[in-house]
Amino acid sequence: MTATQPRTAVAPARRNRRTGRKRGGGAKALSLAAGLLLVGGAMGVQTLHMSEGEFSNPLTYAGDKGEAVDARRFTVRVDSVTSAKSIQSNTKTIGTDNLFLIVSASAKSSLKPYHLAQPVLLTADGKEFDATDRVDNSVTLTNTWVQPDIWVSGRFFFEVPPSALSGASVVFGLPRPIIQEGFPPEVEIDLGLDEAAARKLTASPQDVYSTDKK
Repeated sequence: MTATQPRTAVAPARRNRRTGRKRGGGAKALSLAAGLLLVGGAMGVQTLHMSEGEFSNPLTYAGDKGEAVDARRFTVRVDSVTSAKSIQSNTKTIGTDNLFLIVSASAKSSLKPYHLAQPVLLTADGKEFDATDRVDNSVTLTNTWVQPDIWVSGRFFFEVPPSALSGASVVFGLPRPIIQEGFPPEVEIDLGLDEAAARKLTASPQDVYSTDKK
């Protein structure tokens, strides 16, 4: 289980984007084009005053569980979320004193194949948990090529305390060496875990979750 300190600048920006994100077609092409020109001009002026760290901050596309969230280079959808006390993988069973959260997701790319990076779980109060390194990458979605216009599915595994579940979201991106320019794209998906749903996952985890394909 890996956790870092709460975000100071990026997490509030994500929350603001979530309230105003676009949910599909319907905007007029002319208005969209004009908006893009204004945003592009504003970003160009702002870039002159940005530090290297600010320029590398991600551009976040937000959505909800079950929704296909398009980040232009790739699209991600969270299909389901479950919990377990232990994970069985390659004849080895891994237990925890906390909780394993298993996020089943699907993804596709737009123009060329990518591998997704291991995602990050973001709590309601801004803490971050990396996907656990106790489960081999070979059984996660990171091991699968995300191809143009072809949905592929897989799982990600987090080891977290039960207190991390309520209001949590998962942030997906590409490995950093792939994205050289500023504002790399990422997808943040709200898992839809209110207090009641979080309590249910905490109270009734599977004893053993097997990664073996059926």
